[in-house]
Amino acid sequence: MGAPTERLRHGRGVTPTPNPPINRGVSSSSSPPSASRLGLLSPSRTLLACGVAAPLLALATTLGAMAAYPGFNPARQYLSELGGASASQPLIFNAGVFVAGVMAAAAGCGFGLAIVTLTRARLAGALTALVFVLAGWGLTQAAIYHWPDRRHLAINLALGIQLAPLLLLWGLWPRRDLARLKAFLALVFVAMAVLTVLTKHLVAPHLVNDDNVGWWERGYAIILVGWVGVAAFALQRSLRFQATATKTA
Repeated sequence: MGAPTERLRHGRGVTPTPNPPINRGVSSSSSPPSASRLGLLSPSRTLLACGVAAPLLALATTLGAMAAYPGFNPARQYLSELGGASASQPLIFNAGVFVAGVMAAAAGCGFGLAIVTLTRARLAGALTALVFVLAGWGLTQAAIYHWPDRRHLAINLALGIQLAPLLLLWGLWPRRDLARLKAFLALVFVAMAVLTVLTKHLVAPHLVNDDNVGWWERGYAIILVGWVGVAAFALQRSLRFQATATKTA
């Protein structure tokens, strides 16, 4: 018993058990990115800056357009009317929406690159970018073709951003250091799902009516656009930390 005991004590004669595949996957996702992915850090952070700025631009545009629209009723009127024929300065709203659409598309590419950089989930990254690019295209078309032009309805493509939190959750799932961001994304998805059910009159049909539809639309828009800025900022920080860790490694 003495010799085997000594070998065990000093680690000799013991074959180490390899990590299960799932553990290797988790540990590799938290390790510094490879040289090929390292090159994506800078463009990812730059594009994500558009995601941080886009909600602020949308808010400033909306407030400015409302201020330039005497008699605008925020409770009963839709946001699209700020860029329609009845608005005194429709260019304020339409120009802001157009730029916000371009920034949304850029932010989507940033999200996609961030996912690839952090977890190598190329499919999730590509689908996330696609959702944002389509949303950005819808916003730019809505800014060019004003309500009640039927082509303005391309803005409904922006609602595809509702799927983005789920796609980001999928792509970032292996990252244990992003637990708070993932919880936030799940909460945002649930909130948007609830608002969709209510505003489509699928539940409590009398809750949203002509006297308050404007407030519901604004609340929905704040969540739909606002979460993008929060998620983009969080991923920027994660990428910055990743870059610092790689340089000091």
